[in-house]
Amino acid sequence: MTRPSLRFLSSAALALVLSACATATAPAAVEPVAVTAAPAQERITRGNLVIEGIPAIPQEISDRMAAFENVRGHSFQDWTGEGGILIATRFGDVNQIHEVRTPGGARRQLTFFAEPVNGASASPAGGSFLFARDRGGDEYYQGYRFDLATGRINAFTEPGTRNGAALWSPDGSVAAWARTNPGDPNNDIIIGNPADRQSTRVALEGEGAIGPVGWSRDGQTLLLQRYISIAESQLFKLDVASGELTEINPGVQVAYSGAELLADGSILTATDKEDEFTNLVRIAPDGTVTNYTADIGWDVSGWTLSPDGNTVAFTVNEGGLGTIRLLDVAAGHVRPGPTLPVGIASGLTFSPTGSHVGFTFNAATSPADAWSFDIATLNLTRWTEAETGGINPDTFIEPSLFSYPNADGMDIPAFIYRPAGEGPHPVIISIHGGPEAQARPGFSSVFQYWATELGLAVAVPNVRGSSGYGKTYVSLDNGLNRKRSVEDIGALLDWIETQPDLDASRVIVYGGSYGGYMVLASMIDYGDRLAGGINIVGISDFKTFLENTEGYRRDLRRAEYGDERDPEIAAFFDEISPLRNADRINKPIFIIHGYNDPRVPYTEAEQILEAVKQNSIKAWFLMAMDEGHGFRRKANREFQREAETMFLKDVLGLD
Repeated sequence: MTRPSLRFLSSAALALVLSACATATAPAAVEPVAVTAAPAQERITRGNLVIEGIPAIPQEISDRMAAFENVRGHSFQDWTGEGGILIATRFGDVNQIHEVRTPGGARRQLTFFAEPVNGASASPAGGSFLFARDRGGDEYYQGYRFDLATGRINAFTEPGTRNGAALWSPDGSVAAWARTNPGDPNNDIIIGNPADRQSTRVALEGEGAIGPVGWSRDGQTLLLQRYISIAESQLFKLDVASGELTEINPGVQVAYSGAELLADGSILTATDKEDEFTNLVRIAPDGTVTNYTADIGWDVSGWTLSPDGNTVAFTVNEGGLGTIRLLDVAAGHVRPGPTLPVGIASGLTFSPTGSHVGFTFNAATSPADAWSFDIATLNLTRWTEAETGGINPDTFIEPSLFSYPNADGMDIPAFIYRPAGEGPHPVIISIHGGPEAQARPGFSSVFQYWATELGLAVAVPNVRGSSGYGKTYVSLDNGLNRKRSVEDIGALLDWIETQPDLDASRVIVYGGSYGGYMVLASMIDYGDRLAGGINIVGISDFKTFLENTEGYRRDLRRAEYGDERDPEIAAFFDEISPLRNADRINKPIFIIHGYNDPRVPYTEAEQILEAVKQNSIKAWFLMAMDEGHGFRRKANREFQREAETMFLKDVLGLD
């Protein structure tokens, strides 16, 4: 049976796992914005950090923030085949792979790199695992094999290429992965023995964002998935020997999530075909579809098939929470999984014998840990114990789930962290990226710091366009409906005004990536109701973003945002562009970016910074020269959080 694929890429979005990569083009010229002269602001360099406007950080802020930055979780990666597990955690500046041989036992660090290593996939044959790393957040991932007997590491991918998720064959003799060259938007499928780079070969010259998701038991057939958008993907069977490619269930526009080939030739997959939500289904050779989870009414968010092909362990996204269930494939019967605290289970992985399932579990007041359960008894085993930086976990705040009405009569799902005390409390609205992501109530040391140390309420909405609430909801901000999601922030501001414990006169918007665009758009549309905003790796103009983003992402993002080559879409992009409306941003702003960002180029930050400076407002800037789409290094994150604290204290008038 197919072993779990290596999570090479940092994003959970399949688009980013399967897509190819290209060198970013030179930043496109932006038409001048009419501005007035701005006061000069000194730009200084501190190591790898470029800083503007940020004052000196008091030692007491650094000292207290250090505790929250030293909260340390552990994510389950795989079984070693010898009764132990592999986990990812940080005992230095970045995450690395560690081995834990017994539940609650000592962890043994295996990888030691300056760059983070967040994924590991053990060979079904035992004795080795695969991992990947990039440089400075550039997402040009290279694959490596770690020999558990000798500790030796060998690269198995071609230098200068970008490589996706590696999937072991059932016997562990070879692996398959997606690879692309700079400037090429199409993935090739590569097969080879990771112990011998010379054995690799191109099994398919692919088209688009295609990558491997499953093997047949005999290793002769490889299942592939081509991602087109969150609403559409395609499945294929590849004959490994001949290279013949056959589409599964052609002619339908649906989304798939993974696939496995069963012994009778059926395909097991998760799809939203004929339903609002993603279900586990079986597609028989004659095309008959059996839906196993239609009565659940929530998305199947992740799943894994046992080595014998008899049992599926899967997670269900129930309004942001993640529960586990089990499917008997032959009987079609779904039963509850283990009883867990309220939280999020993810990353399910069967042990080599199929008797246990490992997974990661985290909750709003508990950092991530590695767990497993016995599929026969459902008895739980906790392998690791997260550390909370010396902070008493009893002081952490549990968020409340709620919904609020928008102008179109819809209820928008959200959750909120309310600090102790009567208030009224200042508010941070934290807006997720994606835009097809979902804010879920997992552990956030940042949210806990804001709520417990600064006394801020943290409101976290899932505006229109978020995933997790059905395929209609996720499509409500597509194309010319882009501003619908921004309107939902206005509706949240209305709701805040009705809450006696919240201070509607002191509200900050905060977000990254697409959430950064939302920050800028909210400051334009609702600036009179906001105190300021923090924009992290955000889009400031959709036209320049699409022109300059890496080639592997361009068409995928056009499917979501619209195609800037279409005159109607181009005109709409001009209308909603934060850059072209920057003269309307009149409240303090903090702009944060990574220089190596392949998704949202750093030029998006530079151009909006220069534009808002002309408004004679407070504009802080932070760029890390050794980071990409978000800060991964502990030292950089610490400075970011400390600077954010200074900004919040200044803008909100905190003690």
